[in-house]
Amino acid sequence: MVILTIMKKMGANILDSKNGRIGFRVFAFNKNKVELLLKNADKEITTLMHEEAPHIYSTVMENAGRDLLYKFRIEDEGDFPDPYSHFQPDGVHGFSRVIDHKKYRWNDHDWHGKDLSQLILYELHAGAFSPEGTFRAAAGKLEYLVELGVNAVELMPVTQTPGRWNWGYDGATLFSVNKNYGTPDDLKYLIDRCHQKGIAVILDMVYNHLGPEGNYLPVYGPYFTFKHTTPWGAAVNFDDQYCEYMRAMVVDNVRYWLEEYHFDGLRLDAVHAIKDESPTHILQEIKAATQKTAAEFNRKIALIAETDENNVKIINPPEKGGYDLDAQWMDDFHHTIHTILTGEKGGYYIDYGRLEDLPKVYKNYLYTGEFSQFWQKDRGSDASQNPGYQFVVSIQNHDQVGNRAGGERLTSLVDFPSLKIAAGLLFFSPYIPLLFMGEEYAEKNPFLFFTNYEDPRLKAAVSQGRKEEFKAFGWDNFHDPEDDQTFYSSRLTPRDNWEEQNKQMFTFYRDLISLRKSHPALNHLEKGNTEVKADKETRLVEIHRWHGESKLTGLFNLGENDLPLDIYQGKQIFNSQWKKYGGDIEGNSDVLGKKSMIVLESAGK
Repeated sequence: MVILTIMKKMGANILDSKNGRIGFRVFAFNKNKVELLLKNADKEITTLMHEEAPHIYSTVMENAGRDLLYKFRIEDEGDFPDPYSHFQPDGVHGFSRVIDHKKYRWNDHDWHGKDLSQLILYELHAGAFSPEGTFRAAAGKLEYLVELGVNAVELMPVTQTPGRWNWGYDGATLFSVNKNYGTPDDLKYLIDRCHQKGIAVILDMVYNHLGPEGNYLPVYGPYFTFKHTTPWGAAVNFDDQYCEYMRAMVVDNVRYWLEEYHFDGLRLDAVHAIKDESPTHILQEIKAATQKTAAEFNRKIALIAETDENNVKIINPPEKGGYDLDAQWMDDFHHTIHTILTGEKGGYYIDYGRLEDLPKVYKNYLYTGEFSQFWQKDRGSDASQNPGYQFVVSIQNHDQVGNRAGGERLTSLVDFPSLKIAAGLLFFSPYIPLLFMGEEYAEKNPFLFFTNYEDPRLKAAVSQGRKEEFKAFGWDNFHDPEDDQTFYSSRLTPRDNWEEQNKQMFTFYRDLISLRKSHPALNHLEKGNTEVKADKETRLVEIHRWHGESKLTGLFNLGENDLPLDIYQGKQIFNSQWKKYGGDIEGNSDVLGKKSMIVLESAGK
């Protein structure tokens, strides 16, 4: 192996695959000596790296071979994985592997993405979605998703985490595909197959923190700062001295996932926890990088933020002082429907539960500056002028299910008829709907918070921390995240083992999604063409949606009494009481049965 010239990119990059020419480059702040450590069979070879610029060390190797394993050796500190590692075959503490991204042959050349407003999202965890828990196994279930009718998959984070399983939010390296689910090529295969079947793929990425085990960035330099405090300790350094290295890493990472893996967008985790007081916020840089990639590759790419602040600044354009992200999760919608149906008042649910709040959350946040009892401060901003396609809403998601002590899905909290009402309320919204895997067939298995740390002290700390977290909700059915059974019990029930109600609910969701996608009144996300009425006495909710001459009226009876239908006009085109959906009637209903929904179609507003 011979040292050649300086490379331009960070990490390990193949410069000439035919001759095995690989360049290595790393940021190592104020280090006296940095070496490249190569692992070949049982041998380890070190090569001195030279400082091509202040704090930047590089070398280029000739005849390096394929699938090379390597680390960086920092004098007097040890051997560490590459911060830009693309794969960690032996986990977060092991050697990094050089990946040849040109090797995979894509078959999605005619794919240009989907319009954000047309997305019906399906959130899944790669390890719990199938019995095998792999990318390849997930690709084998795509016909099922096509049958259901969803057209976009949102993958929970897939970067490398400690141990055998994790939700993904404890990622230790931003660029590495989690070995528990497969190789980089396996992930590409999944995305490729999705595109061939008309399914967009969104990746959940975490830029507000890195996981507590295997995060070696602090060894390399000031990637973190104590200028800000966060729930995870030191903040990711986006605005302190030498922040340019962390900012560059994140922008590189955004382009990496979009370009090398053909993702159709990113869901950015908890952007309210990103601390950045720079003149240009890191979210604006992420947006600029995304736009550049979209233009270069002629693809539609979406940036979706998670935030609990009800802050339109995230999605407003620059001329309105915003960061110009494409959409954001809207918790108020979930919390309002969840508490109306369950009656729960623990934790942040104390701010919700009023039926009369429904009309507002179909047009706006619920909290648009009002005082929050839970947060003990005024919360929110006015989103009434923002279009519906800027908001992703759900009745279940990984957070709202998995952050319960028992991981109970809505299936375990309300009866079967109420589950169908919840779905109807979701698909009648003028927002982008998101389903959480298993919701579509009323999965009864919980989705619990599971981890598998390798550090014994961390194992004990995370178990105790979860117990403390649940006190505010009064939950005592605690499942230890570190118990293997916690993960195993969170996997989906195979379709062959479904009960009759599971089949009926799947049919209900399939037909409801079909109606949502095909009817102009529903597939145009126009808040201005949405009218909602809620009667506290009868617990009847009316939702009117229209577009042009097409109009639908959704009637949702959340009460315990049948209600007359004779005051409403229109053709009954959907009814949760039909036998194929687990009801007891065929044809039209004379009344709106208790805990049921009916959709009427008519012409004109």
